[in-house]
Amino acid sequence: MAYEQILTSVDDGVFTITMHRPERLNAWTRTMGREMTEAVVAANEDPSIIAIVVTGAGRGFCAGADMQAVFQDQLDGAVEEAGATRDWVELMRSSKPVIAAINGPAIGVGLSQVLSMDHLIAAEGAKLSLRFVKMGVVPELGSSQLVPMRVGFGKASELMLTGTTILAEEAAEIGLIDRVVPANSLLDAAHDMAHAMGDNPQASLAFTKELLTQNMFATSLKDVQKRELALLDQAYETPEHKEAVAAFLEKRTPDFEAARSRGASDA
Repeated sequence: MAYEQILTSVDDGVFTITMHRPERLNAWTRTMGREMTEAVVAANEDPSIIAIVVTGAGRGFCAGADMQAVFQDQLDGAVEEAGATRDWVELMRSSKPVIAAINGPAIGVGLSQVLSMDHLIAAEGAKLSLRFVKMGVVPELGSSQLVPMRVGFGKASELMLTGTTILAEEAAEIGLIDRVVPANSLLDAAHDMAHAMGDNPQASLAFTKELLTQNMFATSLKDVQKRELALLDQAYETPEHKEAVAAFLEKRTPDFEAARSRGASDA
């Protein structure tokens, strides 16, 4: 599919989405948001894709919402039509593994959009900011919950109430992102993690992400275990689980892709 503001590519089962407005540091627009959603949905529906990497073109990751295309048009009442939209956070939590490769500034929505992904890697020196307060707006995409989960209430308050900008190294130190790597190894690190996650049974990955999402704020341990047992019963019936057991007993490497194909043909 041809897109206006993103690029897509596939390498060894890893689907890469590149935000592509380098002249604007990939500032977010509704068109970009819609296209990213469409690309993720397409990747999830493709059985050959095992995981997704999201990055930016040029020297920026995403410099926040485009002032003209988003904020000024909103004030003028001329909001562009973006078609049907989907809950981005729900999509991230129900998707195949998604890894953010933050290659440069990630500001506002440029940062909040990755917080519901599964692993966040940034290039050394990348600048990050949740500066919504400086624009007279509020955090979105679940960031007012996800940031305190990652860094604690006090540090989340500091980041969000000051709108300060921090470097990737500090962000990793406080847990806002997962790790920092040299810029020239960023995409390799993201693809390595994509395989570390995505090479596992896809059904089990989906079930585990569902449990992480539903149980992170559960107050009843019994409810947590009930969800686990319900999905465990489903996992026992998947072709990938049966392949994992067979491969263990036969002392060979499991072929989960073939198992999924057999399961699809039997359905």
